[in-house]
Amino acid sequence: MREFDHIGLTTIEKQPNEMYVESTKVWVTNPLENDQRIEYLRYEPDSPVTGPLRELPHIAFRVDDLDKEIEGEEVILGPFNPTDTLRVVFIHKEGLVYEFMESSVGGDWHKA
Repeated sequence: MREFDHIGLTTIEKQPNEMYVESTKVWVTNPLENDQRIEYLRYEPDSPVTGPLRELPHIAFRVDDLDKEIEGEEVILGPFNPTDTLRVVFIHKEGLVYEFMESSVGGDWHKA
């Protein structure tokens, strides 16, 4: 299963209801709170995130098997757990950045 979840865009402006992901030092918004399913990412100056992930937008998909999705791919960050129930990875492919998300609670990780 691969199902569209959101588009991620970098911003330098503080957004309403941001959540902090300590492992990557980035503030993120919940894409379900945006009519266009946009997740805004605001990086701390000392964030370890660099390169394409920080410079390009990303498209995110919910998947059943994260490890299968990244076999043979150029992983640029992860896999890591931004929450207790969510495991994510970012890959760079064909000039684009993809995020794959696997939930330990299944289905809609947003309700976890």
